[in-house]
Amino acid sequence: MAIASSFGTISGVLFDIDDTLVDLEYAMTTALRDVSEHLLPGLDQAGWVKFGRIFTHETTHFYDRYLAGELTFNEQRLLRGRAALGHFGVELADGEESRAWVADYHERQTAYVRAFEDVAGVLDALDAARVPYGAVSNNVHDYQRAKLDGAGLSRIRTLVGTDTVGVPKPDPAIYLEGVRLLGTAPGETLYVGDNRLLDADGATAAGLVGVWLNRTGEFVEGFSGRQVSTLSELLASGVLTGPASV
Repeated sequence: MAIASSFGTISGVLFDIDDTLVDLEYAMTTALRDVSEHLLPGLDQAGWVKFGRIFTHETTHFYDRYLAGELTFNEQRLLRGRAALGHFGVELADGEESRAWVADYHERQTAYVRAFEDVAGVLDALDAARVPYGAVSNNVHDYQRAKLDGAGLSRIRTLVGTDTVGVPKPDPAIYLEGVRLLGTAPGETLYVGDNRLLDADGATAAGLVGVWLNRTGEFVEGFSGRQVSTLSELLASGVLTGPASV
């Protein structure tokens, strides 16, 4: 089924996962505080905000090295944790202390993962319109499958991870694999994600209809691409609710 929309004819929708469908930043920062409070007693709220920002936004070069195959997933996590703790003068020792910190963080972060409130309505609308949908993520398939299921999003069956085709975003192959699995055409497939470069620009360069989910209202001078501030805007703007064209 295809639908008419303000973005043209749409016959399928692909989503990013982290901070698009699931509130990963909340899960990460809450878990970080849980596992690090004993190392940073007396840290004020501003300090915890800075601590979380270092881990989630200022150490992503370690995650890039993981995507490049230079680090394991747990190694990049540990390096990010050490960088955040080190900013406050705390050294996480090698060996058992580091392993325990990573294991505890993983368990707590997994428990805190939840879907954004605007997700269910959009998926309901796609189901009602019989438009296929799925997710394309810059992490491995099985890890993201467990994350979606844990967040109550098991109905998202189509999932492409970095290990599915062996490349991360913004390589066109990873978006196009999602398109292939949906059985749609790239130019009629919406791709929605919170990362302007990887999601909106990367998907558009691959021939999809890329949309930046700009939840924070960030202003980027010169950006003239498609954007929404919530997934619900896809409904409000008629993107997912046009009359059936096929």
